[in-house]
Amino acid sequence: MTKPEEPAENPHALTYQCCLSLSTRTVSHLAGLLRRHLKLIRSRWRILPPGRIAVIVLAVLRHDQRLADMAGGNNVSESTVRRWRDELIGLLAAQAPRLDRALKKVVRQGGEVVLIDGTLIRTRRRTGKADRRNYSGKHRSHGLHFLALTDENGRLIWISAARPGSTHDNTAARHDHILAHLRAAGLGALADLGFRGLDNDILDPVIVTGYIATRTHKLTPGQKQANRVLAIGRAPVEHGFAHLKNWRILTKLRTDPARATRLLRALLVLTNLEINR
Repeated sequence: MTKPEEPAENPHALTYQCCLSLSTRTVSHLAGLLRRHLKLIRSRWRILPPGRIAVIVLAVLRHDQRLADMAGGNNVSESTVRRWRDELIGLLAAQAPRLDRALKKVVRQGGEVVLIDGTLIRTRRRTGKADRRNYSGKHRSHGLHFLALTDENGRLIWISAARPGSTHDNTAARHDHILAHLRAAGLGALADLGFRGLDNDILDPVIVTGYIATRTHKLTPGQKQANRVLAIGRAPVEHGFAHLKNWRILTKLRTDPARATRLLRALLVLTNLEINR
């Protein structure tokens, strides 16, 4: 048996083109952020221009492209792409609005209520007892929980910190003092039944959650109608989550959970850039 002189596979890396379904406004915004940051830190050189770096990072976030694949296709190292990704995520996350400022903006625009809900971002299952708190019994999956606020049209205005998947919606809302911020801004909020018990003010409630049936108490026709009206009013919040989860890096998060908060807030900024174009 003779040994072939040529290898079975082509030793040269193959590259392919992929359409990035984002606007040039988003790319320009990200490239501009990087240029200003480089000027601030007095860094005059990058191996690729800021516009090209922005496209690479957006491909990682939008299509969940592996860092090694993007590095090979652009003749840079994987660590370089990782550094670019983390650098731009940090710059974008710094532009995400704080809760009090986001609510004040809603008031200035004439809004009267906001929509609040919690969701889970699935993550890889890690070994050890420390990962047990990341398991969500509701979703039967490991992940990270976060809250989001949207306006009446479903536009995301604020995202909370990422917490273990076992966190309840009410617990997260109390940690972020949602009720106090809403009262200070003079706004109401529409929420699902997961937020029952958060607002115990019967005379002047801020958070409206609807009615729940029990074994001993069936809902009246009026209560059922009120639940239907509330469900219609809450529907846009799901559109806000859908826009956010269009970034496929959130399909199954592989990054360090400690960095998930910055990633979510960076994606909030990018999502609003795309929606408002």
